[in-house]
Amino acid sequence: MFQVRFHGRGGQGAVTAAELLSLAAFLEGRHAQAFPSFSSERSGAPVVSFCRIDDHAIRSREPISRPDALVIQDPTLLHQVAVFEGLGEHGSVLINSGRSPEELGLSELTDRIGRERVLNVPATELAREHLGRPLPNAVLLGAFAAFTGVVALESVTTAIRRRFDGPIGDRNAAGAAAAHEYVRARTEAPLHA
Repeated sequence: MFQVRFHGRGGQGAVTAAELLSLAAFLEGRHAQAFPSFSSERSGAPVVSFCRIDDHAIRSREPISRPDALVIQDPTLLHQVAVFEGLGEHGSVLINSGRSPEELGLSELTDRIGRERVLNVPATELAREHLGRPLPNAVLLGAFAAFTGVVALESVTTAIRRRFDGPIGDRNAAGAAAAHEYVRARTEAPLHA
């Protein structure tokens, strides 16, 4: 089973991202589940959502305490919330930021799990370019597909277009594809493929 925990703020689409990742895995014939956990329901408050993917039926329903991957949609959460809690030495971290992990003060993390397992992607900037709005969730899913190899980009873009009709779906899918290409140009091979 592959377990992903999303950290974001209300209004950034962390819940939707987990649902879209779950749908992408389902489109590939796998079992998946997605669900959120809210600390507050106001916009801007920290939000956590979860996604599990497996080749077999998933029986577990509790929040993910030992993730295989983290997707951090808002870098302001890095030092405010225990986002890295439970992440093992073989885990991977995808951060929405144009700044390097070292610039973000994550040298201890990169020393622990390896620099190649921590990737920053300027998802908000890519979202502004493709969507005209700073919503990084779909963009980060394209980056996640390239970085981890857990799902294919085609499954991600299909899930996005199923969730969002017309031009909105097309623009989100284009943002995901741009992030996928951004990651492929900067990494050698997917970590978990």
